[in-house]
Amino acid sequence: MASISVVVPVKDGERHLAASLAAVRAQGPDEILVVDSGSRDRSVAVARAAGAEVLTIEPSDFGHGRTRNLGAEHTAGELICFLTQDAEPLPGWLDAFREAFALSDRVGVAYGPHVPRADTSPMIARELEEFFAAFSPTGEPVVHREGGPEFLSNVNACYLRACWEEIRFPDLAYAEDQAFGRSALRAGWSKVYHPRAAVLHAHDYGRVEFMRRYFDEYRGLREATGHVEPFHVYGVARGVRDDLAWMEDHGWAPGRRLRGTGTSLAHHAGRRIFSALGSRAGSLPSGVARSISLEGRAGSPRPVAAGGARPTPHAEVLRVARDGPAPLSPTWPGSSERERLHVAVVIPPFGRGSGGHAAIFTLVAELEGMGHTCSLWVHDPTGQMERVGEAVVRRRVVEEFAPVHAPVLKGFGAWHGADVVVATGWETVYPVLLLEGCHARAYLVHDHEPDFFGASAEGMWAEQTYGLGLYPIAGSRWLRDLIARGYGASGSWYRFGVDHATYAPLPVPRRRDTVLFYARSVTPRRAVPLGLLALEELRRRRPGVRVVTFGHDERLDTALEYERLGVVSPSELAAAYGEARVGLCLSLTNYSLIPQEMMACGLPCVDVAGGCAEAELGSDGPVTLAQPNPVALADAIERLLDDDGHWQAKARAGLDFVADATWANAARQVEAGLRAALKSREPVAST
Repeated sequence: MASISVVVPVKDGERHLAASLAAVRAQGPDEILVVDSGSRDRSVAVARAAGAEVLTIEPSDFGHGRTRNLGAEHTAGELICFLTQDAEPLPGWLDAFREAFALSDRVGVAYGPHVPRADTSPMIARELEEFFAAFSPTGEPVVHREGGPEFLSNVNACYLRACWEEIRFPDLAYAEDQAFGRSALRAGWSKVYHPRAAVLHAHDYGRVEFMRRYFDEYRGLREATGHVEPFHVYGVARGVRDDLAWMEDHGWAPGRRLRGTGTSLAHHAGRRIFSALGSRAGSLPSGVARSISLEGRAGSPRPVAAGGARPTPHAEVLRVARDGPAPLSPTWPGSSERERLHVAVVIPPFGRGSGGHAAIFTLVAELEGMGHTCSLWVHDPTGQMERVGEAVVRRRVVEEFAPVHAPVLKGFGAWHGADVVVATGWETVYPVLLLEGCHARAYLVHDHEPDFFGASAEGMWAEQTYGLGLYPIAGSRWLRDLIARGYGASGSWYRFGVDHATYAPLPVPRRRDTVLFYARSVTPRRAVPLGLLALEELRRRRPGVRVVTFGHDERLDTALEYERLGVVSPSELAAAYGEARVGLCLSLTNYSLIPQEMMACGLPCVDVAGGCAEAELGSDGPVTLAQPNPVALADAIERLLDDDGHWQAKARAGLDFVADATWANAARQVEAGLRAALKSREPVAST
């Protein structure tokens, strides 16, 4: 049986240290070393009373990697377990780590879950449990190899000495464990997550501190992107509901559950309020903003730090032209058939209501449900999300788009490779080409992006992306064929899905006078000026027609009187689809998912004839197509307003068309494309 050393870096850790060391001692390690870096409380005395050896260092000598290397050097075990001072091992912890290293000859490191303490708030406890459960849906140990999940935490981890001696912890300010894990996997070691190697550990914050943190985070979001968080309660009920279900599942007594529900309601509601206040910090009196802020900062925007100039926005274009793409990692026969892949998805910055990002995040959530691990990487060369923390970005993804488990990282400083790395827009292709540790590259193509530009450098660079060797997975058959025909890039395609649980016919009366217009004016491919002219012509003919717009919060540049929904939740959008008589959605660079959602609600819609829509739907399909001029579009809308037989035929055809359009089917098509990208990289067997 391998000998085991346990190393615990400590500073002022008296609160939990005695219980932690007692729990460690009860499981029979060969030695326990506490490395104390200047504690002013009784930590050293507590450690010695527990029978641990104590090594003292100066506070200035502490470093997360440096101190752990020092601890390993002062121990002799074949396995070296690291804990933080507030992590208390549960029974079976050490046996589980022994079991982890017996799973394979090349296991270099193992880690286990952090279990919330009894007094942890239900919000934090639920989040912690859900995070670690995602690593092992079956509750059994899981082996991670190169390209697998990146997570590793020295709160609770165990290392094979031979692996530590080869890799050693880098001297970093933080995340020395993550860096070690990436280096070990690239060196051919494997990593094990063992769900029974568990410790009690949870960081909870006071209610006031939570609120002040949200204030600062959303102030940064406003400064970085201009986002103004609305004062709304959307998501509060869902959060409280999920917390209540968690409390019931964990057997909380009714009285405790009632108190926990109050805490949950205050947390989720307070988060909404203080997030909205934070995005308006510049309008608050400076003293008020400073008192609310956890940073103690007034409401004015942060200055740009001296020497903090951003890189040239398209610097990667030059690097690819000069140095060429990074070499892809070798594959092996059958690698594309592995049950679980790690897929790294590189995305541009996003705003609320982005349909392209909604599709990406929904696909990621579906791929995770199929057993794959995913990670999301924000490429932001112009600094749109510069002052927004990764935790805030991830929260926005989950709350505004889809419940992904994937970590969300800004930039590539923590890059750790992938089976397949996926670009999702032309600007992300160039950085994707420079990433190492990937076995294949794919390109999720949702639009013919060269059409976004006039004669320009950006237009040329967008065109060039289709010839740079990434495997294209297009968002329609028409787009797949266009890329193959125009650029010689063979690939696959998938069909956008529909969330049928949200988008379905509603038992409410329709307003015969209402036209619902997707007026996302920030995206020129939506031809909003053309749609507005058509609606002006319609209003000239029918002064009583009611026009309602959605998709963008800002007012449109038009004299047309209209009602504005803006960017709303899916359920609110489905209600609008259920009330309207006609939908108007114009798509110039690829067939859109918006008409599918309209049709799923029984709402006939109008789009422009020719190009993508006609290729996908046919000239007389479920969507009414009209020539791209205001009069023809007004004619098409007017016929749907007046002709009940025509309206009913289009409504039935639309429902039939989208019946099998699901995101699960879409994800299966995307998965097939990812496997095809890997398959194309496998060595061909000699005959």
